[in-house]
Amino acid sequence: MSTTDTTTTAHQQAAIEADATIPAIRITRDFRATPAQLLRAHTDPDLFARWVGPGEGSIRIDQWDARTLGSFRYVHVVGEEEYGFRGTFPEVGEDRIVQTFCWEGMPEAIALETLTFEDLGDGRTRLHALSLCDSFEGRDQWLSSGMEVGVNDGYAKLDRLLADGDL
Repeated sequence: MSTTDTTTTAHQQAAIEADATIPAIRITRDFRATPAQLLRAHTDPDLFARWVGPGEGSIRIDQWDARTLGSFRYVHVVGEEEYGFRGTFPEVGEDRIVQTFCWEGMPEAIALETLTFEDLGDGRTRLHALSLCDSFEGRDQWLSSGMEVGVNDGYAKLDRLLADGDL
């Protein structure tokens, strides 16, 4: 396999890793998309609601201002249950988003997340996400919560949106 083939086939599923030295989670995932398409998928509320999170349920956007110094709140609705998430966007740039993220069930556990979109060429982009959690304990709770299901389900939905030309 050539180096190019290795790059384009790597990270078909999200690689989710705990950092050993700081309370952080690193996620890496490749997409058949441009950085601009991935930026739009993360900043357009209608598109975001169509792909984020696990397969079951739906997303309701309550507030969305995806620009530098903006903020957001959305709710994952599963039957009668609702799970609220909120945060701010300290920076929204062409190839990077910096945001805070909080599940309202644990409002004291706020993460600082940086998403970068690495152009791999040939219509491919590698998403790098770093979530700096408030503590090792909080980070480990995220990791044991089943978050990988939501991450991988969501990215699979995003792949379908991209393949269908919806982005």
